[in-house]
Amino acid sequence: MFSFRNLRTGTYGFEKEIDFEKFLIIMSYFRPLAENADEEAINSCRKNKLQFLFNMYDTDNDSMITLDEYRNVVEELLSGNPHIEKETARSIADGAMMEAASMCVGQMAPDQIYEGITFDDFLTIWQGIDIETKMHVRFLNMDTIPSCH
Repeated sequence: MFSFRNLRTGTYGFEKEIDFEKFLIIMSYFRPLAENADEEAINSCRKNKLQFLFNMYDTDNDSMITLDEYRNVVEELLSGNPHIEKETARSIADGAMMEAASMCVGQMAPDQIYEGITFDDFLTIWQGIDIETKMHVRFLNMDTIPSCH
């Protein structure tokens, strides 16, 4: 999540800790759409959010999510669940990567190798999923909160 690319501070690597300013940068990816957003703004929002997610998976910054990278992210995301073992997480990642290959490449020859998910593949995989409205955090309207003097 704290990729230098997502923090807009570099092209490779991850922060172990972030300060408040960097926290706000990360939170900016989770802004809801403006009510009067036009098609261009919606598409831009969608692409920015998907690029943020893609950067989380593409840990070596080679513009491709490999099976190993995907496995690592899935294992990390599921590591807090005591009922899911590492092998189960790997199987989930392997199945998802096979699904991605079938969506992006189609029927593959037995000797054909799917290198990994490019950003264009990632856009294809997420097509039809309303990420621009689902990937947001609702913030309180500060006008409705009584001030403490």
